[in-house]
Amino acid sequence: MAIQVSVCGPRDCTDDDRRNARELGRMLAEHGAVVICGGYTGVMAAVAAGANAAGGTVVGILSRADRENINPDLTIVIPTGIGEARNNVIVNSGDAVIVVGGSWGTLSELALAMRRGRSPVVQLGGWRIQDRHGRPIPGIHHADNPQHAIELTGLWR
Repeated sequence: MAIQVSVCGPRDCTDDDRRNARELGRMLAEHGAVVICGGYTGVMAAVAAGANAAGGTVVGILSRADRENINPDLTIVIPTGIGEARNNVIVNSGDAVIVVGGSWGTLSELALAMRRGRSPVVQLGGWRIQDRHGRPIPGIHHADNPQHAIELTGLWR
């Protein structure tokens, strides 16, 4: 069975996040991973474009019950009609979760991934989560670039 990596990120992302997501998608596809994402714009579109361009498989877990306004680089589309609850489906579908950038929705995916506690959680850019004493939350691996993010998942050792 193929390794599945969930990639989460904002629909309104920075240019750096878009470049990182596209490169991440390309690299994941080259490693033979199936990319799971939200299926719309921003980081989701960039990771899908990178994976698709490299011949990879991209699964879009949609918040809506239809296929309107989806990203054209998706290989498989799953319209859920469950709104933001689809974030849990995205997180639970991956053998690892990589978060690119930051937004409130992305923060919810990061929190769900950490709460799940059974897969590597890697963050590339975006917000830094700290405890009440200002210390980094243990368990979130911070990557400097897409290659580092893939290495931190520990899936290809």
